[in-house]
Parts: sequence; C-alpha cells; structure tokens
Amino acid sequence: MKRTRSSVTGRSLRGSTHRIERLLIANRGEIARRVIQACKELGIETVAVYSEVDRHAPHVLDADRAVEIGPAPPTESYLNMDRIIEAAKQTRCQAIHPGYGFLAENAEFARRCKAEGLIFIGPGPEAMALVGDKLKARQTVATAGVPIIPGMESRATDAAAIQAIADEIGFPIMIKAAAGGGGKGMRIVRDMQELQPALEAGRREAQAAFGDDTVYLEKFIERPRHVEVQVLADQHGNVVHLFERECSIQRRHQKIIEESPSLALDDTLRQTMGLTACRVMQAVGYTNAGTVEFLLDPDKNFYFLEVNARIQVEHPVTEMVTGIDLVKQQIRIAAGEPLPFSQAQIQPKGHAIECRIYAEDPENQFLPSIGKLEYVQEPQGAGIRCDSGIYPGMEVTHYYDPILAKVVVWDEHREAAIAKMIHALSQYVILGIQTPIPFLIELLSHSEFRKGNLHTHFLEEHFSGWKPKPGETIRRLAFLVAAYLDSRPRGIAVPAEEHRIPTPWETLGNWEMLV
Repeated sequence: MKRTRSSVTGRSLRGSTHRIERLLIANRGEIARRVIQACKELGIETVAVYSEVDRHAPHVLDADRAVEIGPAPPTESYLNMDRIIEAAKQTRCQAIHPGYGFLAENAEFARRCKAEGLIFIGPGPEAMALVGDKLKARQTVATAGVPIIPGMESRATDAAAIQAIADEIGFPIMIKAAAGGGGKGMRIVRDMQELQPALEAGRREAQAAFGDDTVYLEKFIERPRHVEVQVLADQHGNVVHLFERECSIQRRHQKIIEESPSLALDDTLRQTMGLTACRVMQAVGYTNAGTVEFLLDPDKNFYFLEVNARIQVEHPVTEMVTGIDLVKQQIRIAAGEPLPFSQAQIQPKGHAIECRIYAEDPENQFLPSIGKLEYVQEPQGAGIRCDSGIYPGMEVTHYYDPILAKVVVWDEHREAAIAKMIHALSQYVILGIQTPIPFLIELLSHSEFRKGNLHTHFLEEHFSGWKPKPGETIRRLAFLVAAYLDSRPRGIAVPAEEHRIPTPWETLGNWEMLV
C-alpha cells in the first residue's frame, strides 16, 4: 500500500512559498530519531545520513531513506558539508535539519544550504554568525540594554594587554572560547600566576573544537545558577518565550540534569527574564527556535551568557510543561508559517525533569566509556519519556558525543517528578559499558537537591570522589545474569501448531459475519 504524504507549506516575508515534502537530517542518535518522529507526524518524508559505523543505527532504520556519507571520523562524515549537501540534492530534499552538535551552529553550513536552494531548519546565517561569536553577541545585547557579565569587550592577543584586562575585571575570572560553547575552552582562573597557562590550554581546546583559538575573559560568578529561556521567533516578527529551564547541575560545564520551572524564579523575575530573552533575539535578528542562557547570582541578579542557535538537548523539558512540539515549530517556521499562538496562550503546567544518559564512568571523573551494549531495558510508564538512540549489540565508539539517551518525566509538582524520575532510572538497565544512572539516582535523592539549593558547582561540593553503593554492583550482576538467561535459545519442544502465525482475522478474537 502506498503511504499518503502531505507537506509543510508556508509563506515568507517576501511572499514566496516554501514546500517541505522531504527533509534530510544531518545528525545521528537520539536527536535524529526525534526529528524523524516530528517529520512523520507532519507527513514529511525523511532522509537519514550515516557513517560506516552507524550503518545499523536506529535513526537509519527509522527514516524513509538513508545515505552513507563516509567513514566514522566526524570530519569525514557528519561534519562533511559537501557530502551532506550532495546527499540532500541527490534525494531531492527541500530542507536540512541539523539537530544539535556537528554542523548545527555552523554559519557557513547555513550559508551553503541557502546557496544550494535548501531550507536550513534554524536561524539565518547572519544571525547565527552573530550569536556564534560570543564577543560580538555580548556587544550587541549590551547595546539593547541587556545585563552582561563584566568582561572583555574586544579581542586581545597581547599577553600584557590581557593581564591588564584581567586585573581590571578582578579575580576570579573565566576564560571562554569566542567561537563556541559546550564547556570547550573554558577555564576558571583565580590568580595572575594561573592566567597564562590557562589561556594557552583554553586556546588549544578552542582550536581543536571550533577551528578558532580566540578566547575572552569574563568575571567568574561564584555559585551561580544556570537558567535558560526557550524562545521561538518566526519570519513575521512574532517572538515568544516558552519559559525557563534550570540547568545548574553540571559536570565540566556540561549539563546532566535540567528541569522546569526553576525554584529560583518568582513570577515577576520569570516574566522579566522571559521578556529579556525575547529582546535579545530581536536585537540579533533571530528566527526559529533558540535558547538565551543566563547566569543568576545568589542575589537574583541575572546576566546574559550566550545564545544557543539550535534545538537544545534539553528541549523535551519545555515540551512536557507547555505541550508545544518544538521540532515541529522549527520546521513550520522555516517553511515561513507564522507562530500559531501568542505569548498569553502559552501556559506551563506541572514540573518536568530530564536526566542525560551518557556513556561515561562517574567513578572515574566521568571519562567516556566505550564498548558493546550487551543489554538495554528502557523505562516506560505514564509521564515517562525516553529519547534514545541505542539498541542491544550496538558498539559505543570514541568517535561521537557520549550521550546515549535522555529520560524525561512530568508530574504535577517537583517532589512527585523527582520520585517518578528515580523510579524511571531504577528501571533503566544498560549493560556492557558504564553509565551515570546509579549516580543520578543518588543525586536526585540528595537532600540539598530536593530542597532546590542548586548551583553550577553542586557536584564538586556534594559528590566529589563519588562511589556507588555496594548494592549497585550486586544489582548490575543480577541484571547481567537475567539478560544472559533471556538470550539463551530455548530447549523446550513446541508443537508445530504453536509455531503457526495467526491470521489478522484470528487476532480480532471471537467474531462472526452477519449477512
């Protein structure tokens, strides 16, 4: 039977109509599957791309079509602009969704897509380039009256000039990469003696991650909360925020737990930060989905941190509390459609929490853990969502980001959501590699977490040198034995009749035809 397809159609400001009937996902793993799901619900055909080692990955099987784009190293596959654009044109796609990571915030890729007549599901290249340069973004939002953290306002490479700036800002300071985020190139410096070695290390890491070794200095705020605001902006001048996410639980500047709403915000501060986030996006000429990140100090003063010009890993948290599908909105905005709701119509409800499931060892400084997944059992239940890109037998390699899946829960209030997440994680079994699941359960159970006393150095303060409880090892062994027994071939003879596959009519139960 031929499957009937529709498409997404919209009208841009210039009056031209964009039809999206087939879309290529320039990514892998759980985010690629998430985009495919949204496209299926919109009636859009999907094309997956994959590297040699991802030939049997779930996102490849989920898509309507799939194209191999190169060897395992990202530079030869998922970062290969020529090969991805070629795949999109060969399969007659009208659009490309970059997901997050890889080319998602690469302004040159957005320009290439535009030049090739492909719709890039994200902001325009000009806005992306502006927010991607952290120094230019700081200057732009400061002009718009948005509070920023004291720091460098322009590039400087001379050691003496940088030392003078550091002395003026005052220690401690934070070294940050100008061309990217995700914790790459970041260093905390507490005195002048640490400055030069930290600058050199930050530049090396920034060059390796972003191809640009430019770094800048900001005042380091002690014990801040990391609060971000989700924004949607269409091509018709409409900009709305979808409220905040608390992202303070981090390790090495990488988020591991996100939730909404934040206990740190009252209604007045929530409204102020939301409207400020919208003002930031208007100032930089941003369209599509994006996130404005802020630091909140202990006195409830907030400061602009950066704009993430893409869908976020933690976007399901916002979807759970607002009921708005962010990926669908991304696609509709890119097609030129106006936002279907106003700010007043967006009303969050309940509390949502997300835990990221990485392939990493929390006993060993959260270093990556690679190997074969021997057994996978994902949590299920009312109010539990698991966005996953893994399967039993899959090889977890060192080539890609170590995120395997995300568990997201929703309940009426925070305590209930925490209890539901602990239950969900206790049901999540991944054998063959190390994951932070037992660590996350203990973190969620910690009294200070339950009270909501969060800040970006929570793990260093409360979980330094963490080791799992003895019972966790026994639990994992029990699951391993059960998985082994379950995988063995059965030796019980079954009558031939029981091997017969029932017809569709037999699966309906008792029925009769009336004539």
